[in-house]
Amino acid sequence: MNKRSGSKPHRPYRQVARAKAAAETGRRIIDAFAASAGDRWFDEITLQEVATRAGVTVQSVIRRFGSKEGLIKAMIGEFGPAIGAEFSSTPGDIDSAVSRLFTAYERFGDGTVRNLAQEQRVPALQPLIDFGRKEHRRITAAQFAPWLEKLAGAERRDAVDALVIATDIYTWKLLRRDMERSLADSKRAVKRLIAAVLAAYAADTP
Repeated sequence: MNKRSGSKPHRPYRQVARAKAAAETGRRIIDAFAASAGDRWFDEITLQEVATRAGVTVQSVIRRFGSKEGLIKAMIGEFGPAIGAEFSSTPGDIDSAVSRLFTAYERFGDGTVRNLAQEQRVPALQPLIDFGRKEHRRITAAQFAPWLEKLAGAERRDAVDALVIATDIYTWKLLRRDMERSLADSKRAVKRLIAAVLAAYAADTP
C-alpha cells in the first residue's frame, strides 16, 4: 500500500520530464533544419541530413514533422516571434532600427536571399517567404509610426513601401555582398535612404 501510494508523486514528474525531452528533441530537429536551410538549396536538403545534425533517426523526424514542408511550418512557429523581436526597436529610434536590422541580416541574410532565389521553383518555401515579407512590413510600419501616423491612405501606403525598400534584404545584399561596402558604410547608406523617405513623405518629423 505504501509502495503504491508512494509512487504516485513521481508520475507527474516523469510526464513533465518526458514532455520536456520531447520538446527539446523537436527544437533540435528544427534547429538542424534551419542550419541546413541556411547554407544549402532546399532540394539538396534531405531528412537524413537533418536527422544526423539533430542526433536523431529519420523516423523521429518523419514522426514529428512529416516532411520538409512540415519542418518549414514548424520553423515559422518556433522562430517567428523571436525574429520579430530581434528586428523590432523603439518606434522613432532610427539608429537602433538600422543596427538591429543589420545584426539580423548579417546572421540570416545569405540564407534568406537563397530562399528568395528559389521562390519560383520551390512552392514549399512560399509560406516562409510570405511570413518574412509580412513581418518586415509590419515591423517597418511600427518602427516608423511617429512619422507614418501623420499620413493616411495611399500616401501612407507609399511611404511604407519606400521604407520597406530602403530596409529590404536586397538593399543589404547590394551594399554588403555586391558592392562589398563595410558594415559602417552600409548602415550609413541605409540611414540616408530612410532620411530621404521621411523627408519626402513626412516633413514634420519628431
